[in-house]
Amino acid sequence: MGGTWFLGKHIVEGALARRWEVTTFNRGRSGRDADGVEAIHGDRTSLVDLGRLAEHGIWDAVIDTSSSELAPRDVLAAATALRPAARRWVHVSTVSVYEGWPHQPLTDTSPLLHCPADADESYGYTGPDGSPTQYGFQKAGGERAVTEVFGSASVLLRPGVILGTGEYVGRLPWWLERAKRGGRILAPAPAEQRIQPVDVRDVARFALDQAASSSGGGFNVTHPEGVTFRGFLEACLAETGGAGAPVWVDPAVLIEQGVKQWTELPLWRTHAGVWAVDSSRAVAAGLRCRPLADTIRETWRWWAGDGRPVDHPRWAEHGIASEKEAKILASL
Repeated sequence: MGGTWFLGKHIVEGALARRWEVTTFNRGRSGRDADGVEAIHGDRTSLVDLGRLAEHGIWDAVIDTSSSELAPRDVLAAATALRPAARRWVHVSTVSVYEGWPHQPLTDTSPLLHCPADADESYGYTGPDGSPTQYGFQKAGGERAVTEVFGSASVLLRPGVILGTGEYVGRLPWWLERAKRGGRILAPAPAEQRIQPVDVRDVARFALDQAASSSGGGFNVTHPEGVTFRGFLEACLAETGGAGAPVWVDPAVLIEQGVKQWTELPLWRTHAGVWAVDSSRAVAAGLRCRPLADTIRETWRWWAGDGRPVDHPRWAEHGIASEKEAKILASL
């Protein structure tokens, strides 16, 4: 479900490399269908289109990468329509489904937000401090929809932040461009704070492994070792050749200066649990994460070449304006 950009594209390429027979289902508007797939175009919220898709089964597994903007009831309709034609469903969800995210450290058994499987897009709310999020409620409902239909044959992948070639949000490309520009770089202290982004290729490989597995349930898909923020910025500077020097600023000062967490300085958030997501169950099931320096290197090669992400509204949210950054640095 999806299959033409970022994670979906990497999953398709990985499946074809394994010599699997692959069917992709999307609207045909974002990216090009890969050579070698059976490409079916349609709207996944249309029961008619879903019924037409089901006629092309039976599949060993469905891997759903395209439900992020859908209401739970739409996920439920798709899972129900395809259940007779698929043995297994691998659902790409998010760590936002947990009640405690991002305030508390999380494991795969942490409590989930409650959302009915047939909820519409209005269900849920965003808290006054930005958590929980309506998005988290909606994704929790999508998980419930899948498990109600597929039961033990459902796999729920809960990544935090995915980086890598083809990224459409713009977190890593922004930091790479900022590193290339050089000079004094506004950076969130503490420099030794570890972050857990995971490479899109590693998520794709794990999704494929789970499609072929007999296990089920939820998996946190986060980098088990991670990297310090210092190491992250040093790798960005090294890859881009930027002559920059991070200026590590106390979070209280950044907040006082009106810097938006998570967006104006991508990957920065002060909540205790945001980078404390345990992925040991996924690691035991075969998740392998390459060093994030490799992710940074490959992303820069893509971005500095002809990196062209799919147009997405979230791209414009990321990165602090140079004038605002300069003003804050001058005030220190």
